Amino acid sequence: MEQIRPKKKFGQNFLIDNNILNKIVKIAEIEPNSLVIEIGIGTGNLTEQLIKEKITLLGYEIDNSLKEGLDKKFNNYSNLNVVYDDFLKRNLKEDLKPYENKTKYVIANLPYYITTPIITKIIESDFNPQKMLLMVQKEVGDRLAAQPGTKAYGSLTVFIKYYFEVKKMFLVSKNAFFPKPNVDSLIVKFEKTPIKYEVNNEKLFFKFVKDAFVQKRKTLKNNIKNYDLIKVEETLKKYNLDLTVRAEKLSIEQFIDITNNL
Repeated sequence: MEQIRPKKKFGQNFLIDNNILNKIVKIAEIEPNSLVIEIGIGTGNLTEQLIKEKITLLGYEIDNSLKEGLDKKFNNYSNLNVVYDDFLKRNLKEDLKPYENKTKYVIANLPYYITTPIITKIIESDFNPQKMLLMVQKEVGDRLAAQPGTKAYGSLTVFIKYYFEVKKMFLVSKNAFFPKPNVDSLIVKFEKTPIKYEVNNEKLFFKFVKDAFVQKRKTLKNNIKNYDLIKVEETLKKYNLDLTVRAEKLSIEQFIDITNNL
């Protein structure tokens, strides 16, 4: 895979630190005979470590110019299937049909600019990965794993928390990549939440959360003027709160309670 020129339009920053690559595979704790979905294979450095496990690997790579090098690199492996296409445009239900009975993991070094769309697609495709290990921009990782009352906590945090328990695993220096990005990265682990939240209307719940955070510095009252404020305040009183609270102070359970009473 020599003389590869990373393409800015695809957000390509290839992970080249073998210690980090090995660490990712180790903490993934992949069960034998599982399916690992790798989004953005790049030059295949992480793929090379994963493929040594007793697994099947389904990889996605948007950059067709990498195909020849990857084919050469992995021509001896029958447990790898690479789809050269935009992951965001794929019909995942169709792609995953041959692997219906396998436990599924998602492991990926995600381009910073499409982290949220990729996570959203995985959730909406409803194939229920057992676990995801994603390398994301540090700032995004902080937001994904944030707790109520912190600066990083936002609507994305609540959205993800509805489906997954999220944990920051370790920091990855920008020096571990080629070309070197401007920021450090975080490895973030997602595991299916054991909690089944009782939400009366998911569409309303997600819309309310999004609206509540539309201007983070403003109070809840300023952000949700189109809702029944009397009903919202009645629910808030249960938690010794009122409409002057900011959205970042509310837990997912409190958001659910509010929308269930609207």
